[in-house]
Amino acid sequence: MKITKKRFVLVALFIFPLLFFLLLSTGINNFKKLPTLTQRVTNIKVYDNNHTFIDKVSIVCFIGSDVDKVKGSFFNLNQKIYKEFYGYIPFQLVAIYPEDSQEEVNQLKSKIAAFTDLSKWNFVGLSKEDIISFHASLKTGGQLDKNLYSNKAFIIDKESNLRGRDNDKDSYNGFIYGYDMNSVAELNNKMEDDVKVLLYEYRAAFKNKKKADRKKVEL
Repeated sequence: MKITKKRFVLVALFIFPLLFFLLLSTGINNFKKLPTLTQRVTNIKVYDNNHTFIDKVSIVCFIGSDVDKVKGSFFNLNQKIYKEFYGYIPFQLVAIYPEDSQEEVNQLKSKIAAFTDLSKWNFVGLSKEDIISFHASLKTGGQLDKNLYSNKAFIIDKESNLRGRDNDKDSYNGFIYGYDMNSVAELNNKMEDDVKVLLYEYRAAFKNKKKADRKKVEL
């Protein structure tokens, strides 16, 4: 079939942009792993036997005691990250709060539940000492505020390691240990991408293991 100028223009307008989009959407995941910034963060199971980081991709946040003042940051996290990934089987969100703030946290849960399936939101009430101890195990160099709140959300992998960025152009030292929940742009443009990279990393490892097992059987 002769390729006319009109057909070529149609191809250029529709096929090339599609190929470019596919390259962009898969390229970074195929060739990049999400850096490990802190190895062996204390497993949340040490403080609460009902929850664990092992074999889960976890988003961790610290609610603090002044819940009403900071609730907007958790609405952002819910909309931009939780809703994007809660359908993945190993995914969970762990929200840590002071155990004497149960009533305020229940109000936050009710507000989020009005438009969200909370099945993978795990609210964990701990003592002040345990919250400080756990946060210290992240080794971010940052601190919780006086209410035990942090505006950062953290990515913990299946081996209980803290993942993030070590060459971010917008960070003064290149590191992103946690993602600013008050910044929709950072959640959208950085955290979402990084969670995708981590999930793809595990997916690729699973596929490679299946191929290796298949070869063993064939031998």
